[in-house]
Amino acid sequence: MTNHDNWYQFQNIDEVDTPALVVYPERVLENIKRLKKTVSAVNLLRPHVKTQKNIEASKLIISQGINKLKCATIAEAEMLGMCEAKDVLLAYQPLKAKFLRLLNVMEAYPKTKYSCLVDNVQTAQMISDLFRSSSFYASNKELKMPVCIDLNVGMNRTGIKPALAYNLYKEILNLPSLQFMAFHAYDGHNRDMDVVERAAHCDRDFKEAEQLRDQIEQEGYDFPLLIAGGSPTFAIHSTRRNVECSPGTFIFWDKGYHDALPEQDFLYAALVLSRVISLPDESKICIDLGHKSIASENELLKRAYFLNAPELKPIGQNEEHMIIEVGKGHNYKIGDVLFALPIHICPTVALYDHATVIENGRASGNWKIIARDRKINY
Repeated sequence: MTNHDNWYQFQNIDEVDTPALVVYPERVLENIKRLKKTVSAVNLLRPHVKTQKNIEASKLIISQGINKLKCATIAEAEMLGMCEAKDVLLAYQPLKAKFLRLLNVMEAYPKTKYSCLVDNVQTAQMISDLFRSSSFYASNKELKMPVCIDLNVGMNRTGIKPALAYNLYKEILNLPSLQFMAFHAYDGHNRDMDVVERAAHCDRDFKEAEQLRDQIEQEGYDFPLLIAGGSPTFAIHSTRRNVECSPGTFIFWDKGYHDALPEQDFLYAALVLSRVISLPDESKICIDLGHKSIASENELLKRAYFLNAPELKPIGQNEEHMIIEVGKGHNYKIGDVLFALPIHICPTVALYDHATVIENGRASGNWKIIARDRKINY
C-alpha cells in the first residue's frame, strides 16, 4: 500500500471498530476559519448544518462569531436550538404536521429565532393561520412568523419562478401573522468547474431574482435580503447586495467537491475507517465498507477514494461489504486499515449515530450525530 501525507493516521487505531466515521476537530475549526476568509464580513454567512448534523461542530461555528445558520429538518432545527443559535432558517417548506413540530421547537428554544420557506399562497395562509392560533400569538399578539420566499432559479426542485414571486410577496405582506424576511434561492445545479463560467452561470440564473428585488425597492420597500447558494456558489453570491450565503460541505469537505471546485481550499476533516475482512480469492480483497457505511448514490467508482491506497478500484458493493480487485501477488492482509474519503460526505455522515473524534493523534471520544434521526424531542 502506498502512503502519502498521513495526517489521518492515529495511534490507538486498534481500539476503533469499523466501519467508523472519524472526525478531526482541529481541521474542522480550520475550515470554519477559512470560510470566514472567503467573504468580506462574517454577517454574510448563514452556513447549512446538513453536513455535520451534530452539536459539537455547530458550536464550533457559533464560537467563531457566525450567528445565522440554516437547516433542512426539524431535528436539525432542534439541534441548533440546543446550541442556542441566534437565528435559524428551516430551508424547507413545511406542511401542517411539520409546521406544528416547528412551533413546538420554537416554544422549547425561545433564545433562537426561527424562520421557514414558502413558495405558494396556500402554504403561506396555512402558516399564518397556525401561527395565529399558537401560544406565541396568544402571549404576544405583536409577534409574527418570519418566512422566506423560496425562488426557483434553475434547480427545478422547489420554489416559485422569480417572475411570478412578486404577487406572493404582496400576499405575504397582507397576511396578518407573517413577516417577510428574505428571498431564498439554492442553485445546486450550478457546478461549472471553471469558476469564471460558474460566476457567469450564476448571473444568468439570478438575473430575474435581482430584477425582482430592484422592483420591490423601486416601489418604496426596503431592498430585500437574498439568502443564496451552496458550496459551489456561495463565494460568488457573497458579492451581491444585501445577501447571506449558505455553504455546508465546507465543514468536513469531501472528494467530490475537492475535484469539482479546485479554487476552494478546505481541508478533509472527516473520513470513514474500514478494514480488510476477507480475501475471497488470490486477486481480491473484501472490506467492511458497504452501502450502510458510505454514501452510495453515485456509480461504484465514485463512492470512496482511499487516502492510503489511491490505486484501489472497487468492483462490487452490497449492504455490508465492498469487493476490490487488487491483482495476484498483492500484500494485503486480514485487518489492514483503509482510510476512505467519501465522494459525498453529507449522506455518509447520516449513516452513523456517532463520529469518533481524533485529537492529538488519538481516538479520544465521540460526537453524537444527534440530528441524523427524524426526531429528537419534537
